[in-house]
Amino acid sequence: MIGFWLLRAPVFRAAGSLFISDGPPVKADYILVLAGDGVGNRILKGAELAREGYAPAVLVSNGARYYGHTESELATEFAIQHGYSPDLLITCLWNANSTVEEGKRAIAELRRRGAHKVDIVTTLWHTARAGRIYRRLAPDLEIHMVGAFDRNWHDGAWWIDREGRKTFFMEGSKTVADFLGM
Repeated sequence: MIGFWLLRAPVFRAAGSLFISDGPPVKADYILVLAGDGVGNRILKGAELAREGYAPAVLVSNGARYYGHTESELATEFAIQHGYSPDLLITCLWNANSTVEEGKRAIAELRRRGAHKVDIVTTLWHTARAGRIYRRLAPDLEIHMVGAFDRNWHDGAWWIDREGRKTFFMEGSKTVADFLGM
């Protein structure tokens, strides 16, 4: 028991690292910001990459509607309020209830726009699963995953509070479901 207590941090950190497949951004045709953030870290990361010249535009994905507004509209407005040009942002209006549904809609839009290389921005702990899903759905696209900050992840020390543990549990459950084809 004492051995586990002493080794818990490196063991838990290693377990959390299985959810991460974060790489540097590359020059791409588009940046795709995945829905599901709720606090703005993903959209700000994507908009910053566009401002830095990694792609000419950001596709802002949509998950659902909140109080009569789409998530993508709220995210776009949030980025504009933080000083990013509306000319960088393309608000997408599809509905999606999962990363797979979102991937199908986003890939169709990327193909319609003639994209071949894409930087996909999502929360750091979501990069591995989202990357597997997008590569499985679009083997013809060159996909690069870029992780955005999440305060609940605590820079990999997810176990130190309840929100981090919930994040780990939920992503772990979704990762297992994806591996099982559910």
